[in-house]
Amino acid sequence: MNVLVLLAFILFILMILIGGKKGARSFFALFLNFGVLLFTIIFMTNPYIDPYIVTLIACTVISYINLFFINEVNSTTKTAFISTIITIVIVLFFIVIVTENAMIQGFGEEEIEELSVFSLYIGVDFVKIGASVIIMSTIGAIIDTAMAIASPMREMHHHHPSISKKELFTFGLSIGRDILGTSTNTLFFAFFGGYLALLIWFKDLSYSVGEIVNSKIFSAEMITIFCAGTGVALIIPITALITAYFLVKKGENKEKAI
Repeated sequence: MNVLVLLAFILFILMILIGGKKGARSFFALFLNFGVLLFTIIFMTNPYIDPYIVTLIACTVISYINLFFINEVNSTTKTAFISTIITIVIVLFFIVIVTENAMIQGFGEEEIEELSVFSLYIGVDFVKIGASVIIMSTIGAIIDTAMAIASPMREMHHHHPSISKKELFTFGLSIGRDILGTSTNTLFFAFFGGYLALLIWFKDLSYSVGEIVNSKIFSAEMITIFCAGTGVALIIPITALITAYFLVKKGENKEKAI
């Protein structure tokens, strides 16, 4: 426990020294996000509540915390928030279709022995739970990408207020292309870093490459990575389009007012 407190204190000090007030808000946002995830898990285990609705509400609250609480309410966070919600809805429909057809919900054969003492008749739809887990795994990357595109677009419009929607949209896409590769690689290594013990377990079980690829656990992780990458790719044009429209429209309204 002392180690956890010490690490949290070190992180808090570094975030304040580097980020100032925004760094402090970011630190407290970690606990707020944890609270949202905890309540999400509790509600998802209720068989009378639709996991999709819980997921959408949780993603909306997390987006609100990470955008408005940390970065305050401005044109950048507004467009990033709208873009994030639109992307989450689109990706959720896509993930639902993928999850139902891939049948990755539930548990793999490697986990049968551990589950033998538990009852599986808990009344929870694992198809919906599987889709919700994937979408919750992508929300952080989607928010980061939206902010990474909306923020420089606002700076560009601030220094060049006469820029057209098309030019500003093209500028946003250019930024998105630069960060797309690094974002998808970040997702890849984040997921596989967390499941490195699983790969070691496969090695101890003497699995062949074919058995690993066809394993439900491995397939579920790969599908999660691909869906997360799809969300990151979709957020780029959506954010660029909404931000370009919003900023140029706002500039035109200011000119009319003058």
